[in-house]
Amino acid sequence: MRARPSSVPIVPVPFVPIRAMPGAAKGRGAVGNPPGRFERHVRQIDESLGWSQDIDIDGIDTGRPPGAPPAPITQVTEEQARSIISRNQSPDVRFDQSINPYRGCEHGCIYCYARPNHAYVGLSPGQDFESRLFVKSNAATLLRGELAAPGYRPREIAIGTATDAYQPVEREWRVTRRVLEVLSEARHPTSIITKSSLVERDIDLLAPMARQQLAYVGVTVTTLDSQLARLWEPRAVAPWRRIETIRRLSEAGIPVSVFIAPIVPFINDADIERIAEAASRAGARSLCYTVIRLPWELEDVFVQWLRHHFPDREKRVLSRLKELRANGKLNESDFFTRMRGKGPWAELIKMRTSLASRKFGLTRDRLDLRTDLFTPPRLDGQLGLF
Repeated sequence: MRARPSSVPIVPVPFVPIRAMPGAAKGRGAVGNPPGRFERHVRQIDESLGWSQDIDIDGIDTGRPPGAPPAPITQVTEEQARSIISRNQSPDVRFDQSINPYRGCEHGCIYCYARPNHAYVGLSPGQDFESRLFVKSNAATLLRGELAAPGYRPREIAIGTATDAYQPVEREWRVTRRVLEVLSEARHPTSIITKSSLVERDIDLLAPMARQQLAYVGVTVTTLDSQLARLWEPRAVAPWRRIETIRRLSEAGIPVSVFIAPIVPFINDADIERIAEAASRAGARSLCYTVIRLPWELEDVFVQWLRHHFPDREKRVLSRLKELRANGKLNESDFFTRMRGKGPWAELIKMRTSLASRKFGLTRDRLDLRTDLFTPPRLDGQLGLF
């Protein structure tokens, strides 16, 4: 059940997160709700009581039934954003402009590097990230104004780089759809990264843009194992359905890349070649990959998940991840190596993806999008007078 959206702009509220939970809530990726790095107070399980019960550090019973992890419903808050195009100077990605219509993501991917961003609004990067979402309902209006600004120069805008622009709430809110309508009207170069089949809804916009060399789509496929997918991306569409999405987009003339992102040793690395073959048969033209990144609180969220679901291989996975980093830690923030790793194991992953790309014909360059067709969008109302 999803809470009805609110029309009230986001106002950060005091929040005291729970340190740990005895098990994963059904339909959620994170096992717990670890505190954000800016929190002053935490809650933890007091096992000395002889039962699993949440006790506040001040001794206040939270009222959770013994042994039963809470099952949070999805809450959506409408947010009036101040700007919509984010800019970066990272040499690790090919774009320097992006749009994320939502904060938080109901897909619940345990590996999502955007989880720590929830700490900025006083929420946990754990289950809160999956269940307390914020929608930038004025995104299309803001975009229209930013593209029409006199000094604006068109460059590729990537949609969904942090949280999925086609997560389940998009069916109701249609913010991504309205953003695409503005980009289509302006004939602006656009790319999309998603693991949702909902992108097929917008083929009517994307196909004409693709024919003008203005759009392409990256579809993320992390595994072909449906059981693993249910554990680490519980509310995303099934792997086979993503392969079908690649097929439908390709048949519509939209260039598609398959993203194996992230790769985690001993968890999904055995699927690299199988994903490449399936994506190639579906019509994908190229392959991209990253190794898992664990910035800030994501390290605790992922390790807790790993310990809960794969206790037999926890030490091997964490040891290999450290070997993928030049600093010997679980995460490295340096450009050029943070997304691919460094050392012999990183080279092995690179070699495997390269060989799979050549074997299955996923070697075409990602499409260079045109910028010369751009036309500033029309401003409605009084703004159109200036």
